[in-house]
Amino acid sequence: MIDISVSGLVKEFEVGKKILDGLTFQVDAGERVGLLGPNGCGKTTFLRILTGEVHPDEGDIVVAPNKRMGLISQIPVYPAGYTVEDVLDTAFAPLHEMEAEMTRLSQRMAEGESDSALLSRYDKLSAAFQVGGGYETDTNKNKVCNGLSIPQDMRERPFDMLSGGEKTRVNLARLILEDTDILLLDEPTNHLDLRATEWLEEYLDRFKGTVLAVSHDRYFLDKVVRRVVEIQEGKAEFYSGNYSFYAVEKERRYDEKLRQYEKEQAKIQQLEKAAEQLRIWAYSGNDKIFKRAQSMEKRIERIRQTDKPRKDRKMAVRFGEREFRGDEVLSIKNLGKSFGERTLFADVNLEVEGGERIALLGDNGTGKSTLIKIIMGEEEPEVGKLRKGPTVKVGYLPQIIHFDHPERTLVDTMLYDLDCTAQTARNRLAAFKFRGEDVFKPVSALSGGEQSRLRLCMLMDSKINLLILDEPTNHLDIQSREWIEEAVEDYEGNLLFVSHDRYFIDRFATRIWMLEDGRITDFKGTYQEYLSAKEKGKRSAGGDSSGAPSSSGGTAPEKKERPKRPGGTKNLEKEVNAAERAVAAAEERMFDLEQEIQEASADYLRLQELYQQREALEDELAHLYAVWERLAADLEEARG
Repeated sequence: MIDISVSGLVKEFEVGKKILDGLTFQVDAGERVGLLGPNGCGKTTFLRILTGEVHPDEGDIVVAPNKRMGLISQIPVYPAGYTVEDVLDTAFAPLHEMEAEMTRLSQRMAEGESDSALLSRYDKLSAAFQVGGGYETDTNKNKVCNGLSIPQDMRERPFDMLSGGEKTRVNLARLILEDTDILLLDEPTNHLDLRATEWLEEYLDRFKGTVLAVSHDRYFLDKVVRRVVEIQEGKAEFYSGNYSFYAVEKERRYDEKLRQYEKEQAKIQQLEKAAEQLRIWAYSGNDKIFKRAQSMEKRIERIRQTDKPRKDRKMAVRFGEREFRGDEVLSIKNLGKSFGERTLFADVNLEVEGGERIALLGDNGTGKSTLIKIIMGEEEPEVGKLRKGPTVKVGYLPQIIHFDHPERTLVDTMLYDLDCTAQTARNRLAAFKFRGEDVFKPVSALSGGEQSRLRLCMLMDSKINLLILDEPTNHLDIQSREWIEEAVEDYEGNLLFVSHDRYFIDRFATRIWMLEDGRITDFKGTYQEYLSAKEKGKRSAGGDSSGAPSSSGGTAPEKKERPKRPGGTKNLEKEVNAAERAVAAAEERMFDLEQEIQEASADYLRLQELYQQREALEDELAHLYAVWERLAADLEEARG
């Protein structure tokens, strides 16, 4: 069944510049589709057309009837004085109406009415209320709020007083609680920390409806989507896989098209040379040779079928580096910082040596940016000391970009800040994809991503040996993220960065600082090694709950080897196979049960019984999965 059908969509905001030019694709029920493309290609315009906010110039969009659709970035206007709790409760409006009617009917029955129609109506409402989760609204609300980091004090605040990111998070929670059939996600992870992002990924994995996601979070796309639709020059390109498949397949298609183009050009060049010779001979008055030349020219035109494939030019970027002398880059002793009665962190003791690449991680609000500001000298610690090495020169890209003179043009900003010639300024701006008339725009007219790119352009000229980045990939499309990553890859100095982009963390971190509960866990290793250590720590009896060192300066103690099972791995393999069969059998029973639930959609009593069976089977499946995962991990460890 098709949930969304898009046919021949055309939209232009400037005459002659079609942002969508015949966009055509479909999304089937239950599909997870990623909508990709560089900033400005029309992704957000398409979502606004899909929700009815914008009308297309040509073409049609059809959404399956009776399917509820919700867009994360589209935040409704609520009555004045609505708290976050009131906004979340709007998700249960139909249940609240049922509950109110049940209360009225109950009151009439208590007053002595015993009409059969009244009793029948009450029974139907009661069954529908239970099936709809009416008795679990508070439980479900608390689960979602905990997962998306919406604490109780935020739930009591007026919705209008929240920041844009907080409103987006609350709106995401509301849509999840509404149990929407089609979820439209427009950069859903931009305002989520790592824990909330992972929770959302797990929720979407269980979600039974359709998902259409616009995201630049490559890790999120890999985990969530199963098909990619890329908007390119207003049309759709299709890739049957997640982001990693898309990246490889896109490169393969480019290479194949380039080979085809080069093959055609070589043939055309050969024929054109022959046609030119024939035309020279034809001047002697030989009509037959002239006709052969014309025939060859027509053949050349028939061969011209492949346009030369294009790739966006990469930014010619490289950080200016300063030679580092000595081993000590940064020394932090007994550092602490509080705001009022709230302690962000205390007793932080860390040493940074030359060549390290450190990821500072933690939930939103734990104090990561504050620690960076202390390192930069923008904030003062309450206690403790911080010392940089004598030859350390810092380059800093903050999370919130600020320009002292936003009214200046890009080229003037470069001239004043870098004291360079106009041609040098334009050359550097061009290397960062600011070309033509763009360089005469005022800085205030740039988007958040463009301002980050401009600040990075200015930073590249600095001779530095400690690069500090605070959320460097926020607001950037995938291509811009890759440009920054290439620049960081070539940079050989020290790196300290705050990021929720797990692709970026995976690529660069050789050491992890995890800030939580007012302390920094220091783990010397990659992000994947940190996650593995954390998972093993959870599984180890009596081990530290974080799985990583609890002090801010130590390294993880080596764990004792597990005693090997008798019989080598043979018995363990049998246990793993038996666990896999048990999971497969339970999944088959779940499939049959889902079919029965669909068939019994009009029978409330039967539905209630089936939902209870499904809940019990879900618990059984969770247990079987846990057993299988534990046995599989044991088998992998036994095999070394």
